[in-house]
Amino acid sequence: MGIDHEIGEFARAIAKAQRAVVFTGAGISTESGIPDFRSPGGIWTRMAPIDFADFLASDEARRETWRRRFAMEDMFGEARPNRGHRAVAELVRCGKVAAVITQNIDGLHQASGIADDQVIELHGNSTYAHCLDCRIRYELGALRLAFERDGTAPVCEQCGGFVKTATISFGQAMPEEAMRRAQIETLAADLFIVAGSSLVVYPAAGFPELAKHNGAGLVIINRDPTGLDPIADLVLHRAIGETLGCATGVD
Repeated sequence: MGIDHEIGEFARAIAKAQRAVVFTGAGISTESGIPDFRSPGGIWTRMAPIDFADFLASDEARRETWRRRFAMEDMFGEARPNRGHRAVAELVRCGKVAAVITQNIDGLHQASGIADDQVIELHGNSTYAHCLDCRIRYELGALRLAFERDGTAPVCEQCGGFVKTATISFGQAMPEEAMRRAQIETLAADLFIVAGSSLVVYPAAGFPELAKHNGAGLVIINRDPTGLDPIADLVLHRAIGETLGCATGVD
């Protein structure tokens, strides 16, 4: 099957869909310069992730968590939405895509112009922090200034609770509301587009399977094969941004 034929088939699937969902993983953001955590050479092959239980139990673990977060900011703090993000945003803008379900924590879908309430973040968001107890929001800039001044992990000014980036760590429960919304959107979709996910992290990776079993068309765009390729209606082992951009006419 040639490249032009693949793009044409993908574009026709989008045109035919009445209510599509896009499910994104790290692959869509690597083209913005954000490293993949899990792949060979990724961040987690060089340093083990810190478990949520350790974050709660150890001041040293909390300090190390924040040290890593601010080091990551230096690596990809200037990342901007790429062609793939812009293509997804255009599908949302024109009403073709009802929701974006993402495993990413970088906030680039919102930065591309998609409203917060149309982005379902299964693993949270690393661009801000909140108190684990009272949930008040904190911006990272002020937290970094304080951390670099005294080296202590931040605590909530209102209730004294631990402050953590609004991400889901290893050992931390998945966000119930996001999972509920993702299931509702998945079951309502007639086309489910996976973009840049290896589909190995469950329960998040269960949504494409659920969509397919519920009768939706399943398109998988990923550079490498995934475990769900055999059940997909269309598989494109290609660059995410180029593929989405060509199929949607977004430069």
